[in-house]
Amino acid sequence: MKALVTGATGFVGAAVVRSLLRAGWPVRALLRAGSDRRNLSGLEVELAMGELADEVSLERALQGCEALFHVAAEYRLWTADPQSLYRSNVEGTRRLLEVAWRAGVTRIVYTSSVATLGLRADGQPADEQTPAQLSDMIGHYKRSKYLAEQWVLQAARAGLPVVIVNPSTPIGPGDVKPTPTGRIVLDAANGRTPAYVDTGLNVVHVDDVAEGHLLAFERGRIGERYILGGTDMTLQQILTTIAQLVGRPPPRVRLPHALVLPLAYAAEAYARLTHGDTRITVDGVRMARHHMFFSSSKAAGELGYRARPAQQALEDAVRWFQSDTFRVGHIQREQSQR
Repeated sequence: MKALVTGATGFVGAAVVRSLLRAGWPVRALLRAGSDRRNLSGLEVELAMGELADEVSLERALQGCEALFHVAAEYRLWTADPQSLYRSNVEGTRRLLEVAWRAGVTRIVYTSSVATLGLRADGQPADEQTPAQLSDMIGHYKRSKYLAEQWVLQAARAGLPVVIVNPSTPIGPGDVKPTPTGRIVLDAANGRTPAYVDTGLNVVHVDDVAEGHLLAFERGRIGERYILGGTDMTLQQILTTIAQLVGRPPPRVRLPHALVLPLAYAAEAYARLTHGDTRITVDGVRMARHHMFFSSSKAAGELGYRARPAQQALEDAVRWFQSDTFRVGHIQREQSQR
């Protein structure tokens, strides 16, 4: 059975490709022109050039594929063009899954996010049943993923053979961009995080998330959502662990959210003026007011999903960011963007 993987050059997508190959699957990867292919180096993967906005290219890519893992998404907490998030995450998902439906793909795993889920007011871990609505979503990224997931759920009720997975905060090797979460690890490892805010994340190894995708394909129920998470950690715990791994003193200054928010507004304004990017975002600060803790008990019970300790995820992430593969590629990427 051949599988098409979208977002295959990305962080989670490449991990899914590796898991499929280990399981003996023939894999076709959907790539955009100019994609950074480091994550696919040395892997026996068939390449298909295409775009989520190009229906003809999607039809070609899906020919002969019985399975689809739609991992591709635009994951940015700030962009000068917020509509690009909706074009990629909502319209791109709808177009691809409709093409797959017509092509007779027998089973689809759609990669959503815990960003679409509600949070508990008491700070306890949320699950797939925690209520959430569009007005709860902070920022365009969360809103785009929520709208995409709602369409997928509706399509599943109409007969689309799709299972939804909701990864929490993947960390580990292969974060080539890096992602916003990867930036946290990279900055902490390089000593560029002198302070922190009171927030929390659910940390999971990217390879466990990838294995969860295969389990969802094999055992998941159509139209159901499964959180693929790991360990709940405060940001202070995460930064302290990274500091210990690299032999640096951990940050000890806790900043109030009210102080950081104006800085985020200023950083975004500067990014707009310079047509650049920013590490600190208004949406990121707003989200940081909450402890984003989640339970993977449903995936554990129904899929047999398991996650390794967060310490190992952080160790592997730090090792990756210290590797020549990342450093050389990161320098080349920055030079190409100048």
